[in-house]
Amino acid sequence: MSNLMRSCLAVLLAAGALTPICSLTGAEQAPTVVDGIAAVVNGEVITYSQVRALSAPQERMLRQQYTGDELAKKLTQLSELAVKDLIDRRLVIQAFKKESFEIPDHLVDMRVQQIIRESFGGDRNTFVKTLEAQNYTLGEFKEKEMEKIIVGAMKSHNVKSNSVVSPTKIEEYYRKHRDEFTSKEQIKLRMIMISGHKDTANAPAQKELAEEVLGKLASGAEFDQMAQMYSEDSTKDNGGDWGWIERKTLAEPLEKFAFNMPVGRISNIIDYAGNYYILKVEDKHGGSTKSLNEVRGDIEKKLVQEQAQEIQERWLASLRQKAYIKQF
Repeated sequence: MSNLMRSCLAVLLAAGALTPICSLTGAEQAPTVVDGIAAVVNGEVITYSQVRALSAPQERMLRQQYTGDELAKKLTQLSELAVKDLIDRRLVIQAFKKESFEIPDHLVDMRVQQIIRESFGGDRNTFVKTLEAQNYTLGEFKEKEMEKIIVGAMKSHNVKSNSVVSPTKIEEYYRKHRDEFTSKEQIKLRMIMISGHKDTANAPAQKELAEEVLGKLASGAEFDQMAQMYSEDSTKDNGGDWGWIERKTLAEPLEKFAFNMPVGRISNIIDYAGNYYILKVEDKHGGSTKSLNEVRGDIEKKLVQEQAQEIQERWLASLRQKAYIKQF
């Protein structure tokens, strides 16, 4: 079996994300638009209808999310990306033909059967009717799938990435990206807040109230009950329960106290911004970093993929450099 044939089979077997084929109602079908030339690649024409067909699914999503000038900007970017993608596809297919490679027809048939099985529950008639509703013949659809297999196989064939990454590179990546392997630190917090701003003249009395509440807590009073009785925080009715929170949720002085407190400990009175706070951390988790040995395999896989993408882009760039490409 040739290397290219292995690449073809790998592409076919890995095709978990097949291009969706959806039955369209009359209202969903795009209006007829006069076609034109979007680009020419070594004498082969890419039409605006091909650009629209490629970008249609993303365009529908954009129209749901944006309007006005922002929508127009997003649609222009989408169209430009679609043209670039079609140019690259054409270059890859031309390279395939130049090498006189061939793809057996049965690989395309396997792809079609996979689509019928996974997207249409094995119902070939529904599949064919859906193609007809989208103005596709089965032959045209097979041709498009053949092109996809060719593109995937040629990229795999020309991207000969090293399968091993040096330990030095893995260690360097780990040092520079420790945050990726560190779980978010969270605490389960309850809070009592007594305002010192209600009556400036009565501020000392408010401080005394906070001290009284802290004394009751020290004597065994339940924190949630004290919060319901005395707190002026928005979580008062829930017994001062803030639930699980991450860093940057609280003001910095409160965060410093909260995240450094042992579980189950009740803080002293914290005087911040003219208010009086009493905190209790009921639980905490996260904040730990996985060791290099735990993530070595994941890092190696990521670096291999990045290396393959870089090689692939260099190969495509070389095809573009040698080609005559004209965009309109």
